[in-house]
Amino acid sequence: MKKVGNRLVPYLAMLYFAAFIDRVNVSFAAAQMNRDLGFSAYVYGLGAGIFFIGYSLCEVPSNLILHKMGGRRWLARIMITWSVIAAAMAMVKGATGFYALRFLLGVAEAGFFPGILYYLTYWVTAAERARLLGTLMTAIPISTALGGPISRAILQLDGAMGLSGWQWLFLTETIPSLALGIVTFIYLPDTPAQAAWLTSEEREWLTRQLEAERACRGAQPRPTVLQALRSSRVLALSLCYVGVEIGLYGVILWVPQFFAHAGIAAGNVGYAVAIPYAVAAIGMVWWSRHSDRMKERVWHIAVASLVAFVGLAASAWLMDSPLWSVVAISIGAAGTLAILPIFWTLPAALLDGAAAAGAMALINALGNVGGFAGPFMVGWIKEATGSFTWGLLVVAGSVLLTGITAVLIGHDPAAEYPDAAVSHTQRVIGGKSDKASGRAA
Repeated sequence: MKKVGNRLVPYLAMLYFAAFIDRVNVSFAAAQMNRDLGFSAYVYGLGAGIFFIGYSLCEVPSNLILHKMGGRRWLARIMITWSVIAAAMAMVKGATGFYALRFLLGVAEAGFFPGILYYLTYWVTAAERARLLGTLMTAIPISTALGGPISRAILQLDGAMGLSGWQWLFLTETIPSLALGIVTFIYLPDTPAQAAWLTSEEREWLTRQLEAERACRGAQPRPTVLQALRSSRVLALSLCYVGVEIGLYGVILWVPQFFAHAGIAAGNVGYAVAIPYAVAAIGMVWWSRHSDRMKERVWHIAVASLVAFVGLAASAWLMDSPLWSVVAISIGAAGTLAILPIFWTLPAALLDGAAAAGAMALINALGNVGGFAGPFMVGWIKEATGSFTWGLLVVAGSVLLTGITAVLIGHDPAAEYPDAAVSHTQRVIGGKSDKASGRAA
């Protein structure tokens, strides 16, 4: 597992880092772009969020194709396609083009994140899952933290060769995605059987472990893709995910403007944005490892959602203080991001095969409606009230809803850990045996 983690997780995190930079660099471009193109807060919020409409519509078909084609080819295709569309953002002239390209960027990137999650089910055992997902998903806060200073430097090219700084931002930050998409075709094996960097004994051990976990899930009749998509539990997990996505993107796509509103100088906003997401990266890794050690999921989600609620709600009332707004957003971001790797262990514990690919994609698709709603609501409420206060309170409440929903859904460790399933089976068999012995006596 150490070899798998060292070989795959840093590379996949790098892919996700590139994806997230291309997804959220619009937040750093916003100030210049809105000024040059005359966009209001409403137009920007709608355009920032409309990405998730295209993304959500194409999630399930994209992940089912990945199941058929394998992760290597399909993930590479996704990256190359989105890099071309992201670069085209530099050519935007008005609101219609902005909406169209953000929508197409969502279509191009659809299936990338659930595809990575599904791909890892071929490699990562349940006992290691939250920890490795936590490491992988640090790409979100790290990309946001590093994206600020990097974007600030690129934006200073404003006027070079007749292009605005925001145009340079879109053109240059897509280059890593294009390069990594090509490398992925060569570097990434589809399954452990293709991993020359594992010994034959290691490949056999990993295969046995993963098959044992599938056998736990196989104790119940194996659902079809359609049955999985219609499952009430899958739909409940989708609702759970909506709340955390509202919190994630309602903040990430607006945080530079939050800090500018708080009075942080324009030249320092990029550096200020780095602080909450550096804190969040540490919190995400620590809390996901704690979840693995405890072999517990839903209460870890609930506690993280409560922390997020406290931080985001406090930020709504501390928006006029540069220092305290950074502190409050740091707490909110740490809680929100700590939810993600633990949440994604839940669907992986329920299903496998095409049903898992489809269910993970559906959860991500429906959940990412929150990715549209979060930035849109913040922009709409800001336009209506002239303040970020109520938008942040709505975002905070949505994340709290995630924790409440997770507790209501619940989670059986026997569905995830083979040893838990075995001991559960032994208790049941033992109970029957004891009753039989009693009757015989």
